[in-house]
Amino acid sequence: MTRTKKTGIKTRGGRVAVIGALGLASVALAAGPAFAKGDVDITAPRTAQVGKTITVKAHGGDDSAGFLHQLCLEENGFGEGWHQETCSPVVEGDAQVTAHGTSARRGDLKFRAVLYGLTSPHDQKPVRLHASDVVTVHVR
Repeated sequence: MTRTKKTGIKTRGGRVAVIGALGLASVALAAGPAFAKGDVDITAPRTAQVGKTITVKAHGGDDSAGFLHQLCLEENGFGEGWHQETCSPVVEGDAQVTAHGTSARRGDLKFRAVLYGLTSPHDQKPVRLHASDVVTVHVR
């Protein structure tokens, strides 16, 4: 007598259930929202001398469709709160900006870069897309 493998309804039903679940998962992932990828990088010296020039550079981009981009540098120092130092021109691709400044006193200056999306060059309500990490310059 030879034994044969059973391929009954339970085995086939399990396979169908797994295939159906995988198909449903792939449809759900395809129908989900697409997230734009982008980043902002900022560079600044770690230390600076009082009265000497401090150069801060930032570069950022995003692949979101329908937006022009503008990159702005913001500063926070000596208890003043965050405020914009300078902004790049409005561009279609990656944006970059450089700021040169000096500090008249000792202490820590913090900088960050913020990438905005605009629908036109004169958009009055830009959308904040990404922000860089905060970098600190110790002025001595």
